[in-house]
Amino acid sequence: MKELQNAKVRHWLAEPMGRDVAEAIAKLAEADDVAQIAVMPDVHLAKEVCVGLAVATRTKIYPAAVGADIGCGMAAIRSSASAELLAEERSAARLLAGLYERAPSLKHRRATAPATLPESLLQSPLSHPRLEKLKLRDARLQLGSLGRGNHFLEFQRDDEGRLWLMVHSGSRGMGQAISAHHAALAIRETSIKGPSWFDADSPRGRDYLADAAWAEQYAAENRLAMLAAVAELLWDLFAVELDFGSLIHANHNHVRFETCGPGNLWVHRKGALSARAGEPGVIPGSMGTASFHTLGRGLPESLCSSSHGAGRALSRSEAVKKIGERQLTREMRGVWFNERQAGKLRDEAPSAYKNIFAVMRAQRELTQVVRRLQPVLNYKAV
Repeated sequence: MKELQNAKVRHWLAEPMGRDVAEAIAKLAEADDVAQIAVMPDVHLAKEVCVGLAVATRTKIYPAAVGADIGCGMAAIRSSASAELLAEERSAARLLAGLYERAPSLKHRRATAPATLPESLLQSPLSHPRLEKLKLRDARLQLGSLGRGNHFLEFQRDDEGRLWLMVHSGSRGMGQAISAHHAALAIRETSIKGPSWFDADSPRGRDYLADAAWAEQYAAENRLAMLAAVAELLWDLFAVELDFGSLIHANHNHVRFETCGPGNLWVHRKGALSARAGEPGVIPGSMGTASFHTLGRGLPESLCSSSHGAGRALSRSEAVKKIGERQLTREMRGVWFNERQAGKLRDEAPSAYKNIFAVMRAQRELTQVVRRLQPVLNYKAV
């Protein structure tokens, strides 16, 4: 662990930071009420606040330090099958085809959508009538959908040959709408450059926190809905079950009032996993690379956080320019995926991301590896 020039900032790096990332973090450290920043080894540039940060404040809430996909996170669950279930192309193809139907990318057809939202989501009102309208109109159709970009559903092999399922998804269009709504209302401190904020105890601050908590819950229900749908698919195709007692479930885009580090603070995590002592977590690599199940070590200097994945090495536009279809196919050798979509998946190629093993080495004092998994079949929507 080393310090940056600003004493508020600690970092755990797998490689030197680019100047643009370092400058963005330095500006954030000077923003009003920012008490501490922990920089994770998967850090990379993003709008206003970098991905791969935990940011602590005393009284102010920075929506940009949570990000637009509020509650985005991971779920991992063990199956009753050996990974040999997917050794043959025919079995893999049947499963992949079923995933496109049971876990669509954008939304369900009205005929296959859930009849209603879970009662807890229906009974928790959002802060504005427009958001309530979206909840009743769109949230039901999107519940149990994967999303695009870096979201994925993957079957993996552990070191004992057991088949696991991992899902990476978030709050879908609802999180985006909630974030955009509050960003438009956020107060900007005119004398200090930096992202917009709310006072946590102000009416608008309380509205944001309540809506963000709803989005977190929606994202969790979204992942659970996909697990339930895939459980039915596995049973229908192979008479294989998912062991819900093995479920690991956590998100990496949120803000919480916590005691970790220098006192009671609002800890914002944007692409950072909560890693309190003994807390289970899931840290994915990328398409074609290893993922890890972890236990947090609860290091106060890191705001009890760890990386949420490998982190991008290339922006999406850079990846599309540098990585061709053949390269992606080579990098995915040994992993089933929809090769017909290779041209549209180049920005998600393994080489577009940092080395996950270097990332895990860089954060050994933040989190403990419990289990390493290798990809067997990857489903990504485009």
